[in-house]
This record gives sequence, structure tokens and C-alpha cells, in this order.
Amino acid sequence: MNADQLSQALNMSPQKATDWVEALNLAFETFGIETPEQQASFLGQCAHESANFTALTENLNYKAESLCKVWPKRFPTLESAQPYHRNPEKIANKVYSSRMGNGDEASGDGWKYRGRGLIQLTGKSNYEAFGKAIDVDVVSDPDLVETNIYAALSAGWFWSTNRLNEIASDITAVTKKINGGTHGLEDRIAKTEKALQALA
Repeated sequence: MNADQLSQALNMSPQKATDWVEALNLAFETFGIETPEQQASFLGQCAHESANFTALTENLNYKAESLCKVWPKRFPTLESAQPYHRNPEKIANKVYSSRMGNGDEASGDGWKYRGRGLIQLTGKSNYEAFGKAIDVDVVSDPDLVETNIYAALSAGWFWSTNRLNEIASDITAVTKKINGGTHGLEDRIAKTEKALQALA
């Protein structure tokens, strides 16, 4: 894939496409994302998940009311959510504590290993597994996953681990694997179809 194709595939400015094309090609090569259909599916999902390659870190700036809706088990009452209102670091440490390889709330692991990359790599055990796969220590330096190369590689690792090449043409099935539901399905379909036109 060249920068012109990427620019066309995602309505990306030529400069931005130039900034991203090397990282994406490396992810394709490393994780065997080879056919135009597989690549278009990957690009469409990544574009949706990262707000068109602009958001490489999870936004955890929630109001207390929203916390109760998004994490009802962690915040059963408005009163319990109030101390976390609009405090992303505190929220991450609470909602991601004691799971996905993270320590307890006081460990700070929730914030340290919050979602990063094109398909939000989250939790210490996922950072460990991804780091092992590419032989780079992202556990000691999790901010690496916010850089283009590792943002793309972590998405490629997720794609490969979940065997998404095999179902790449079924956008609904791919979306469920990434999102747990079908949030943003129309946008994902539109982005994938546009990318396929550019790559085919």
C-alpha cells in the first residue's frame, strides 16, 4: 500500500497518509494481513476505533452520572461515582483494577495500562503478550503504544490474536470481536468499503 492509496482509502490528508503508511505496512507484514479485503477491513475498523487515526489513547474523562451507566458494578450509586468525576487517572485505576493482569486500585496499573493504540490495547497482561510478540518491552514504557508504529502493530497483534483475517469480509462479526457489540457498525461498513475501493 502506498501513501496515495491510504489517503484515498480513508479520506486522509496526503501528509497524514505519509505519516501512517510505513507503520500500517509494517503491521500488515508482521501479522500477515495480506489481501485487499483483509487490509480494507483492518483499516476501516482502525479508522473507526481511533476517530480517523487521531485518538491513540482512551478518553476516560467521564462525569459521575456517566460512570454509573458505563460501569454500574463499579459505581452502583451516584454517591460512589462522585469522587471520580472527571478524573481520568482515578477512573482508570478503579475500573481496570484487579483484572487483565493489573494490580489493585492503589497499584496505578489501570492508568498505566489504559487503552492505547489503534484498537485500544488495555491491561498489563495484554501489554505483556503484545510486547512478547514483537520483542519490545512495552510494559516498562507503555507510552510507546501511542506512537504510530506501535499503535499500528498493537492493532495488528490484536487482529492476528483474534484471527480476524479469517472473517475479514464479515464486518459485523469483526466489529463484535473488537467492540463486544455492533457500536458504530454503519460507519465501520462505510469506511471498510471505501478502503476496499482504494486498495482493490
